[in-house]
Amino acid sequence: MQKVQTGQVIEFYSNSCLVKTKFGKFDCVAIKNVVVGDFVEVEIIQDSKKPLGKIIKVNRRDSKISKRIKNQNKLFAANISHVGILVTQIPKTSSEFIDKWLVKANASNIKPFLINNKIDMKQEKKYLEKLDIYKNINIKIIDTSAKYDKNISELKEFLTDKCVLFVGNSGAGKSTLTSKIIGKNLKTNSLSNDQGVHTTSISSLYEIDSNIKIIDLSADFRLNTDSLYKKWYGVDHPCPDLLSKFIYGLTEFYRTDIKNSDYVACTGCNSATGLYPIIPLVSEGIIEFDDIIINLATGVSGAGRKANEFIIHSEVS
Repeated sequence: MQKVQTGQVIEFYSNSCLVKTKFGKFDCVAIKNVVVGDFVEVEIIQDSKKPLGKIIKVNRRDSKISKRIKNQNKLFAANISHVGILVTQIPKTSSEFIDKWLVKANASNIKPFLINNKIDMKQEKKYLEKLDIYKNINIKIIDTSAKYDKNISELKEFLTDKCVLFVGNSGAGKSTLTSKIIGKNLKTNSLSNDQGVHTTSISSLYEIDSNIKIIDLSADFRLNTDSLYKKWYGVDHPCPDLLSKFIYGLTEFYRTDIKNSDYVACTGCNSATGLYPIIPLVSEGIIEFDDIIINLATGVSGAGRKANEFIIHSEVS
């Protein structure tokens, strides 16, 4: 086995990542600014149990994309060829959200397209007129219903030989769509009802037939039974047969299970924030479940008091 290999980052955690080379997949120590999609040079370290890797170089990126966090641009994906913007009538996808990603994609040398999801629901004239605006400027739009498998084959055909990032508001169907495209090879979690919840912790790159690669940043497989899902979210899970296959992606506590599983549920920022301090305390018997209260506040920095749609957290996240 070559000591230094070239590979691609297919999963990224807070300070480590998984790199795929032609010789296999290696857990690696990440260096600063490494993101999912990066092509990297990896030095293989022969551990007593199994080979590990150390990233020593990030190769030139054909494209890169970032998001705004605490008044700074944070890079989160590289070598993306296309951005698929999920658009739905319910929950509402604002024109500001669509335009933001169109500008971001074009500025990053990435081709954008729209996925008009949930076409099984009645779509009002005003909503369709909004989509026509983008059709008239030659933005490709693919109509789908992830829930009912409508036009999934058309979407898969379009994705052939592309590296695609799906973006959309919570509840737009990113996880359901990814599940239908990837099938049993899915490696993500998700969460959504009509309102949705924003939750992301692990970024993953998935490769399926026809050399299609998708990065899914959403969050619906944390709870492992359909009854629990319905209890908390009030709706039936769209893919209940997949629930029991997922491992919760809290790496500091479930690292071994995650490494051995093909199905990993992303933790979510609020969930992880609560669980990191609570799990050790409960495990040691210091506190009981009935005594736990988690008080979390989420908002947009600099939003002030004025209520504008463009500063609503779900719109800018």
